[in-house]
Amino acid sequence: MHKTKVLTGITTTGTPHLGNYAGAIKPAIEQSWQDDIQSYYFMADYHALIKGRDPERIHQSTLEITATWLALGLDTDRVTFYRQSDVPEIMELSWLIGCMTAKGLMNRAHAYKAAVQTNEEKGEADPDKGITMGLFSYPVLMAADILMFNADKVPVGRDQIQHLEMARDIAGRMNHHYKTCFTLPEVIVGENTATLSGLDGRKMSKSYDNTIPLFCSEKKLLKLMRKIKTNSLAPGEPKETDGCTLFQIYAAFASEAEIAEKRQQYAEGASWGDLKNQLFEHLNAQLREPRARYNALMKDRAFMQAELKKGADKARAEATPFMAEVRKAVGIRPFA
Repeated sequence: MHKTKVLTGITTTGTPHLGNYAGAIKPAIEQSWQDDIQSYYFMADYHALIKGRDPERIHQSTLEITATWLALGLDTDRVTFYRQSDVPEIMELSWLIGCMTAKGLMNRAHAYKAAVQTNEEKGEADPDKGITMGLFSYPVLMAADILMFNADKVPVGRDQIQHLEMARDIAGRMNHHYKTCFTLPEVIVGENTATLSGLDGRKMSKSYDNTIPLFCSEKKLLKLMRKIKTNSLAPGEPKETDGCTLFQIYAAFASEAEIAEKRQQYAEGASWGDLKNQLFEHLNAQLREPRARYNALMKDRAFMQAELKKGADKARAEATPFMAEVRKAVGIRPFA
């Protein structure tokens, strides 16, 4: 059976939260059980260096993300689960394809243009002030992540669509000039993927400091539930589910029948206090077992290291011979 290769990167810059689970982790793990899908999941720790300068935070984030995915049921025998930095061929490929990447293409990258615009608005004499080569060449490394395994499809947010288009451009240049056989990846943008709001009503994001950690303690989870921003409607007054953070989070962890029942509660004017307590009980019931597995994994780092090594070995079993072909194509090969 032909399997479609689907590759997902996870940047190691923070603690996994409810929004990560609903928007990326849950659908990815569900997809990994499809027999016609060959899944690749990797910790993008080199990418993390662009945003994060705290070594301990990046290291801790890698631990937490690894433990989270394993605790939520990722089967590492079915998928390739690895750390980007454990597959050195990716960085080599990044250099090789970078030598065929037009600087003008990188000049058009949204993140770079936004950084330049910020400098210009501040009146900086140098529009590139503070911009690193990591930020500038980020799309090249992302292309290497994808092209190394000839991924057919890559799930991304809308802000990453341009990077997928760049990866296709780079692959096309390599194939045309060197007659390589890179797959041109297709972008997957989850139209039905849940995007959760955070404590303040804005999108749940580390940038806004409004996240709800996925595996915080029961006590902290209850405290955070009660901090979620709601309107001033009194008990007994009907409440709207649209735009309600409480309902949105509940729906991401509930069945269709449970969601319908919750809508009825809103229509009947349930109090915000009751709705927050019920959300806590609902979440806590679902997270109790994976939280226990997560806490156990965080104490068993040797096991997590072994799981990542297993994934890296699988990844390198593909990457090593493939890189030999790419080297040969560009002229880096033995004399005899």
